[in-house]
Amino acid sequence: MQKITLLINCPDRKGIVTTITQFILERQGNIVYLDQHVDRQEGIFFMRVESEFDQEDFSIADFEMQFIAQFVDDYQLTYQLFDAYYKPRLALFVSKYDHCLYDLLGRYASGELPVEIPLIISNHPDLEIVAKRFEIPFKYIPVTKATKAEAEAEQITAIKEHQIDLIVLARYMQIISDEFVAQFKNKIINIHHSFLPAFIGAKPYHAAFERGVKIIGATSHYVTADLDEGPIIEQEIVRVSHVHSVQDFILKGRDLEKIVLARAIKAHVEHKVLVFGNKTVIFS
Repeated sequence: MQKITLLINCPDRKGIVTTITQFILERQGNIVYLDQHVDRQEGIFFMRVESEFDQEDFSIADFEMQFIAQFVDDYQLTYQLFDAYYKPRLALFVSKYDHCLYDLLGRYASGELPVEIPLIISNHPDLEIVAKRFEIPFKYIPVTKATKAEAEAEQITAIKEHQIDLIVLARYMQIISDEFVAQFKNKIINIHHSFLPAFIGAKPYHAAFERGVKIIGATSHYVTADLDEGPIIEQEIVRVSHVHSVQDFILKGRDLEKIVLARAIKAHVEHKVLVFGNKTVIFS
């Protein structure tokens, strides 16, 4: 049994669903999931399809070539095709905060995240002990203003050597250069706090406490050249009040960061995220 996931977007027109599902049926495929959306304002059609094929001679490469020939030009169609059984390879980037790292490695060890994690990269040596507990290679690459370019070159080399599919900034406290981001478009996921109003700086939870906010939250998004403005994948909030201390804010915020980052990664590796412009379509 082989299973593929197909993500599609194209200008909206009548008959797209029928034509594509018929194409799959003609190749003896069984559709086990289909979700679609039409952006009326932009006139764009989006679809996610999971299909199973039980014939021994089924070839994903042949399927893709035939799909391209029939649809891409005629429908002005953009697509992504995935082997649904392939486990993406993640590189976790960390600094000194360990809450997201522990959470992701725990989910990984329990089988909750359908991924492989062959590499952890950090600009500090502090979390190497965590990597050792989970028997994952840890690469310490210090970063300073003077050595940033060399450090990123070393990171990229390690990423390519380990055939990494997705980079996760699990509270990595460094700004990634535009050149680095450009090499991994929509393949770097970040997590950060998000407040209403927003607070920046080294102690955002302290600032939020002093301002008396009533909601704190977290946002996970793809990294782009515009700092913290990439396409949003997942968000969550929790209410707080005058009875909560700064430490309560911090603990609640860290819980949100863990949950939101894990959800974002899971959506990405299950191919439920379709990026269009600076927005995302998140399929159920």
